[in-house]
Amino acid sequence: MIGWALDFALAAVALAVVLTAWRLLVGPETTDRVLALDTLYINTVGLVILLGMRLDSTLLFEAALVIAMLGFISTVALARFIARGDVIE
Repeated sequence: MIGWALDFALAAVALAVVLTAWRLLVGPETTDRVLALDTLYINTVGLVILLGMRLDSTLLFEAALVIAMLGFISTVALARFIARGDVIE
């Protein structure tokens, strides 16, 4: 039963990744694209964690942590660039 639930969750999060990537590509404004990028890395973290649970691999949990840290830093840097025009003062 848990295997079926993990497969369903993997499919649902994979669909969310595809829809978010679509918003990233065709977003009408820059802010839409920044929010789509933020959502995309969150969905990717969820997908990697679910895959780690499904494959019973602890290495994927560490990869999810690295993706989360890089995603947070990139979102902050991109938001500062859009707001101020530069990242580092």
